[in-house]
Amino acid sequence: MTWTSLSLSLIDTCWFFLALCFLVAFIVHKASAQLPGEYRKSSPFTLFQDLIRYGKTKQKLHRAQWLRVFDVPKRWFWHFYAISICWNIFLLLLSFNFIYQLQSYPSWLTGMLEILTGVPSSFGQAPQLSTVLVQLLLCVHSLRRLLECLFVSVFSDGAMHLVQYLFGLGYYIVLGLTVLCSDRTAKGPGTLLSRSDWIRAAGFALFVAASLLQHQSIVLLAGLRKGKSGRVETLAHRVPEGGWFKLVSCPHYFAELLIYVSLGFALGGFSFTWWLVVLYVLFNQALAGQLCHDLYVSKYESYPKHRRAFIPFVL
Repeated sequence: MTWTSLSLSLIDTCWFFLALCFLVAFIVHKASAQLPGEYRKSSPFTLFQDLIRYGKTKQKLHRAQWLRVFDVPKRWFWHFYAISICWNIFLLLLSFNFIYQLQSYPSWLTGMLEILTGVPSSFGQAPQLSTVLVQLLLCVHSLRRLLECLFVSVFSDGAMHLVQYLFGLGYYIVLGLTVLCSDRTAKGPGTLLSRSDWIRAAGFALFVAASLLQHQSIVLLAGLRKGKSGRVETLAHRVPEGGWFKLVSCPHYFAELLIYVSLGFALGGFSFTWWLVVLYVLFNQALAGQLCHDLYVSKYESYPKHRRAFIPFVL
């Protein structure tokens, strides 16, 4: 879908619904601080907290034993990126094959895109080069995150809910399809050398800068648990320092948001569908960042009061 139409396709509706769900979850979490103690100890409230928390923000949550049955290790995050690499490289190869061999997408994929976008397939209409660029950048992002999970990050015994895990497994599959949906509903010339070329160039530059910021933040977090030799010395949580941690508690979440914004620019800046994805990422990362920030503030009395949760000077 583009900005010229107000009707929502199925894929638009899905992303809008997810964004709305996380916005509501964020508001409920912020408002819950004002709830009486008996409500905060109720089963529905505990279940809600169990579903939105993971890792260190989940460790102090008082839960019934049956809820712990649905815990899976947070270190399984790397599964998400492994699936993303396999799936999105597959879609990228199909796009290359379409462009250079003039072989259209498989019928099952074409049919899926028709259902998601409501736009009939046009035989011989190859994907735009900007779409291929975004597919490539998505693969690069997933590969970097996989390598960071396997060789940089130091995971403790933190857990996430099985629902969160299953959601993560399907997330990048839907995300790859969303890139193709954005291409399907796009209008204008299918070349990088168009009037919006400068927007795409800015998107690529922002992608590089945001990726470097995220990597630096992840390295700093891992360094809190490593000694000078590079070996893991503790699994305890400490106050992060340095880099953009001077401004926010979770600069890696802010960088994640910037990466998705950069992909929106790389698509030309006019894909309504992709900006719904960005809206979802904003509320998703806002919730995760606020949970981490609240933990730091409650755990460390000397925690810097000027730090925001994940957007400098804003949130």
